[in-house]
Amino acid sequence: MVMIGTCMVIGDGVLTPAISVFSAVSGLEFSLSKDHREYAVIPITCVILAFLFALQHYGTHRVGFLFAPIVLAWLFCMSALGLYNIIHWNPQIYQALNPSYMFKFLKKTRKYGWMSLGGILLCMTGSEAMFADLGHFSYSAIQLAFTCLVYPALILAYMGQAAYLSKHHDFYSSSQVGFYIAVPDKIRWPVLILAILASVVGSQAIISGTFSIINQSLSLSCFPRVKVVHTSEKIHGQIYIPEINWLLMILCIAVTVGFRDTKHMGNASGLAVITVMLVTTFLTSLVIVLCWHRPPLLALAFLLFFGSIEALYFSASLIKFLEGAWLPILLALILMAVMLIWHYTTIKKYEFDLHNKVTLEWLLALGDRLGMVRVPGIGLVYTDLTSGVPANFSRFVTNLPAFHQVLVFVCVKSVPVPYVFPAERYLIGRVGPPGHRSYRCIVRYGYRDVHQDVDSFETELVETLATFITLDASYRCSEASERELELDPGEQERRLTVIASNPLRRRASYDLQDSVQHSAASTVEVRATAADSLSPRDAEISSAAGPKQVRFFIDSHVVSPEAAENKQVADELEALAAAREAGTAFILGHSHVQCKPGSSVLKRLAVDVGYNFLRRNCRGPDVALRVPPASLLEVGMVYVL
Repeated sequence: MVMIGTCMVIGDGVLTPAISVFSAVSGLEFSLSKDHREYAVIPITCVILAFLFALQHYGTHRVGFLFAPIVLAWLFCMSALGLYNIIHWNPQIYQALNPSYMFKFLKKTRKYGWMSLGGILLCMTGSEAMFADLGHFSYSAIQLAFTCLVYPALILAYMGQAAYLSKHHDFYSSSQVGFYIAVPDKIRWPVLILAILASVVGSQAIISGTFSIINQSLSLSCFPRVKVVHTSEKIHGQIYIPEINWLLMILCIAVTVGFRDTKHMGNASGLAVITVMLVTTFLTSLVIVLCWHRPPLLALAFLLFFGSIEALYFSASLIKFLEGAWLPILLALILMAVMLIWHYTTIKKYEFDLHNKVTLEWLLALGDRLGMVRVPGIGLVYTDLTSGVPANFSRFVTNLPAFHQVLVFVCVKSVPVPYVFPAERYLIGRVGPPGHRSYRCIVRYGYRDVHQDVDSFETELVETLATFITLDASYRCSEASERELELDPGEQERRLTVIASNPLRRRASYDLQDSVQHSAASTVEVRATAADSLSPRDAEISSAAGPKQVRFFIDSHVVSPEAAENKQVADELEALAAAREAGTAFILGHSHVQCKPGSSVLKRLAVDVGYNFLRRNCRGPDVALRVPPASLLEVGMVYVL
């Protein structure tokens, strides 16, 4: 049900900009001849839509200062026009606020009155996307603006149109009965310009809502991976998704050119709006019981009261299926298929990883097996798991019994903050005893962080590991650490340390200059030439400039005398330095998914065809490091679901 509502919101992101801009531009019909309307309204609408979507990558904060004046001017304009029509045509129209007329209307018209309900849903369109405003404003700001400004302006506007129609109920001509028939001729052009600007702002709101809900679906593994660009450093909700933006633009223009009629667009948009509201009502009844812990009878009363009203409108909208309402259903079915296939296969892959990951004991026992060797260098194994050994690495070492002298399981995570301070970027922990030389590193990036290049990442990671080794040695010698050592290996593995947030890290430094400074502390030098990945000319320039030098200082104030005496820390740092000098290999998993033999035709069609097509055409995993091909090792893994 949540996915149905989500798909309808995305479908509304296609329909609302099209009908908003088209209905605003349709005011030109009163100033153009019948022969010229078709050649003016449609092209102008398409140009405005293309311009609107082309501006999305700048972010709403660049042009947001124009939105409030435009919306205020539009609301005051509607209010003034409504008051003018009420006073000029029918001052008694205020009696229409009495709900009894609604029941009299339905009682008198019966079936035809019920069918007409599907045509008035555009009166409330936009409210279903109000959640997008939460990325820009607070709850109280939205409630205050809607209650004190938006709602009264809308009521006055609709009352004014009703007052006009009450005196022109025999109106019938080639022109459509719309907003502009109640606008005086003298101010029609200024109102037309203001309406187009307001339609652009209203379209921007639903486009932002579409970006927001797709981003939320992406974080829940319910949508294929797309590029999410955060356009503001201060406000987390302001995002831009290039692929979705251009897809929405193409679909909006196609709807405009295909329908060429506000009636069909309105029927399509109305069904999408009422479906979102109906789904929201069902889900809110669950929230009342499960989150707010209110009595179930209260949730049932809420569901029956609001759900019955929305079901009435929903059934009336379905009658318009052949008159445009088929479009949101078609879009929702396509999006539902994409989201369900992606979510189902992603969850099954994660369950496969959890069931097939090997234990820490298995990794530690590899060194005792006949033929298993440790080759020089550092191996960075990228994985989505924050604990355990990934299945692709176990498959790798089972078929090729060798892995690097220093092994680091790297997990890159994006966190919902603009920037992560360098002092809080790395979480380091051990995988096994110190002699195994295996570590786990979680690297955290904010959504506005610039990912490091490979050289700086390597250098910073080695420095961080050296700092962790020195700090871990001092902790292991303390009385508190002795109690921690009594924990089981799995619990020890899950204990991670934030490196650089502790002032002790300042005592472990590195130097990238040519000169080597003398120090009373023990020093281990690492020369990282990376000659294998450089051309002869680049290698000559690099050697002329001097090799990179990374130096780790083992200060007696950081490492306890007991750890310094047995030279365990010095040996571990020397092993790290030697591995860094030997080179670094980046090991990435490359997955293939297929159904197990005997699966149904539907499952094979969804997984073997649908998911693999989406995986090949969406963005790769969230590892944004630019790994050189010479250092990259992709390990293929076949998931049999």
